[in-house]
Amino acid sequence: MNTFQLTCFVKVSQTLNFARAAEELNITQPAVTHQIHSLESELGAKLFRRTTRTVELTTDGFLFLDDARKMLAISDRAKARIVSHDRQTGQIFSVGCCNYAPMLLLPDVLRIMREEYPDIHPRLQLVPAPMSDRLLEEGQIDVLLGFQGIVSPKFDGIYKELQKAPMLCICPRKHPLAGRDMIRIDNLKQEVLLLESPFIGPSNLLELRTSLLSGRTSSDFRICDSPEAAAILVRAGFGIAIHAGLSIPADDSLACIPVDGLPLLSFGVYYKTLKGHPLLKRFVELLREQLARTA
Repeated sequence: MNTFQLTCFVKVSQTLNFARAAEELNITQPAVTHQIHSLESELGAKLFRRTTRTVELTTDGFLFLDDARKMLAISDRAKARIVSHDRQTGQIFSVGCCNYAPMLLLPDVLRIMREEYPDIHPRLQLVPAPMSDRLLEEGQIDVLLGFQGIVSPKFDGIYKELQKAPMLCICPRKHPLAGRDMIRIDNLKQEVLLLESPFIGPSNLLELRTSLLSGRTSSDFRICDSPEAAAILVRAGFGIAIHAGLSIPADDSLACIPVDGLPLLSFGVYYKTLKGHPLLKRFVELLREQLARTA
């Protein structure tokens, strides 16, 4: 997968016309078609449904579009970082997260780091989980916050656990389950479940997801592309969410109740090495202290 393939895909998605996409990209239509076909072959999915009159995104194409845009945005930022490197003073410190919620842990941490390292330039990035190991390897991000298992096991670096997080049932405060201190899986049998996409959550949740969906039909659950999306759907009354603690943004209108009998999940940071990187070492220390205060 390369940026040219992604650029062609995004452009065709915008125009829904191969000829117009080729014209805007200043290449031939066969070249655009070839790039789309090679991308589909690599992904093992059809991205467009094409007839003699119309072009439309398939479901897989629609789901992939957001990731494609994010990957292109990351590529653009990386190029801009190199171009502007000589003009910048201070040290860039890049923190990656696969969703927005962990970033809410950072204000106090970064405030202290700014006081201790006045020349620091923090860069906060939302990154697709499938790309996180490559971004860490290439140094495009210094550290990734998330649950153990979101980064490929092939990553040649370090995972450091900072806290254990429970699986939570997320429901409106007026929901009958909201008053409980603990919820059993049996309590969820009659509920429509909003579950994390298998592509963005910890890999060890696959067994849990399978057990939750056992005996259910497709009308009994929804897959959400982000914890933020799950929280919005819960508030709108579409069901209750089962998500890992620390992945759901704070919301006073929602109740978060631990689910009994489920293993705690390891939350921490991924990085290549602390050697020769005092900023990263201090960041990990401060984040550990912040999590201890909020536990």
